[in-house]
Amino acid sequence: MNSPPDPRPAGIVTRVVAAAVDLVVVLVMSGGVFLAAAAARFAWSPLTFRWPSPPWALVLAVGAVIAGAYLTIAWATTGRTYGAAVLGLRVLTARHLKLGWARAALRATLCLLFPPGLLWAAITRRRRSLQDALLLSEVVYDWSDDAGLAASAPEPPGRAGRWT
Repeated sequence: MNSPPDPRPAGIVTRVVAAAVDLVVVLVMSGGVFLAAAAARFAWSPLTFRWPSPPWALVLAVGAVIAGAYLTIAWATTGRTYGAAVLGLRVLTARHLKLGWARAALRATLCLLFPPGLLWAAITRRRRSLQDALLLSEVVYDWSDDAGLAASAPEPPGRAGRWT
């Protein structure tokens, strides 16, 4: 039985659009946290309620935690964020396996600390960002709709954990 061909590496335009979609998702989630904080403040003291005005450092820190958690959970479980799912992308190791929690968390941290590293994918033959090059990961086109279920299904010998 022949194994399927390796997936194609994703291009820079698709990756930037997916990142933009993910930015919107993180902004919406951050707005939800802000509204929840305002609701808690209102519930605690409705007569003296004022909209919260947190310092920018706190806003950025909370946004970074939300973004880091979002990216880590998505990449460690299904290999794709919402933006990646919309555009048919998946993050895998160089051997086309799931990243795992530690590598997903490290990749998320590196992506948040140095977002321009994504632009490296535009000039490399293998279309890897700096983060991908450091962590031996890659972003590929993958339109399969498995929602991560393939990882829990029994695999034929020699193909455990491989995304097909």
